[in-house]
Amino acid sequence: MHHRICMVSDFFYPNMGGVEEHIFNLSQCLLLRGFKVIVLTHAYGDRIGIRYMTNGLKVFYLPLYVMYNQCILPTMMCSIPLLRYIFIRERISIVHGHSAFSALAHEAMLVGRLMGLKTVFTDHSLFGFADTSAVITNKLLEMSLSNCNSCICVSHIGKENTVLRARVHHNRVFVIPNAVDTDIFTPDPSARSVDKITVVIVSRLVYRKGVDLMAQIIPDICARYSEVQFLIGGDGPKCWLLQEVRERCGLQDRVTLLGSLEHSQVRSVLNKGHIFLNTSLTEAYCMAIVEAASCGLQVVSTCVGGIPEVLPPDLIYLTEPNVQALLVGLDKAICDYKSGKVVPPFKCHERVKSLYSWMDVTKRTEVVYNSVAKERNKTIGAHLRSYLRSGVWPFLLVVSFCHLVLSFLDWLIPTEKIDIARDMSPSAHINNCFKSEGDCEWSSKKKKS
Repeated sequence: MHHRICMVSDFFYPNMGGVEEHIFNLSQCLLLRGFKVIVLTHAYGDRIGIRYMTNGLKVFYLPLYVMYNQCILPTMMCSIPLLRYIFIRERISIVHGHSAFSALAHEAMLVGRLMGLKTVFTDHSLFGFADTSAVITNKLLEMSLSNCNSCICVSHIGKENTVLRARVHHNRVFVIPNAVDTDIFTPDPSARSVDKITVVIVSRLVYRKGVDLMAQIIPDICARYSEVQFLIGGDGPKCWLLQEVRERCGLQDRVTLLGSLEHSQVRSVLNKGHIFLNTSLTEAYCMAIVEAASCGLQVVSTCVGGIPEVLPPDLIYLTEPNVQALLVGLDKAICDYKSGKVVPPFKCHERVKSLYSWMDVTKRTEVVYNSVAKERNKTIGAHLRSYLRSGVWPFLLVVSFCHLVLSFLDWLIPTEKIDIARDMSPSAHINNCFKSEGDCEWSSKKKKS
């Protein structure tokens, strides 16, 4: 079954993170399997309009106003003409939204459903139930997913969380984990220090990632082991805390802060370490620990969210999310390294390679696409009844108005008057254009026959 898929999220390159990497790798594998894939996101600085990436992946950087934390202003209506035009021009059949925080993803799924397209949503995060922000976010997610065909979560604990907070029926939720490109994240033991034990941390320096725990652990470990040093990659609002600890404890020669890293730099940083430390307070799925294990590092991590599902017990030291437990976990990892009771780097890499593959993730996602493609289209009355289950009556007015706007656009700019974009297969892109390792402008040059 052939599908034309539109990946939608506020989070995409040049922004860096797990969601961005997931969308890019999944899109690349879908292209290689013969599907048409495009990506919709908002403009990043002067990156606006249409760009082409590896294997001819077409990315639309839409001129939408970014309100907060790389998310657009959620108007629900102003983007309808643009989304409708793209969906028709690219002959999209499935709209795949990513991230509960992405307003663009939820708007695109709403428009897609009203146009008769199928929708899939991937949830990459865990949420609480008690604080005000969680209550509001959960209600908005419930409203959006009440009419979504299927949902995908990256861990079983993530599925439980989504079913509870968004009140989605568990039969509509699939569990498909992330993966790692093991061809890129390979071990290089020669890059490690011989006389030092390096603990690597690669993370966004925010509260959710447990930076407060890092700040208490680092001085204690440095006091216990003179041969241990820390290498920290990442940036964020909590960076000042680590800088303060380093200055106060006089650890400038043992704690290195690298700042923000490009994804291409992560492997070289990981290969300098012996142990990888993750102190997250909540995590649906942690790609960083998989990348570290693929590079042959011992992994010490908090036992929260979906992390226990990610790696087998002999490749990870799981601890409770508190200072004392993390110190015990690091002590054990350091002692095991000194005594040689660790999995060799290349053997560790092969284990991860056998567990995770983006092509496997893609095949499992295809099963979801095939299942939603067989579902019948709904009338506007059925759509409204689906949204009514969320209990937010005023939202029905928003949906009704969106339907009227789409009906007006169908009269003003009929579908037959919209030019259909030409499809470009990855093989044609490689043969007729040029090979690329990243973002590139499209070349219109073709080989003469």
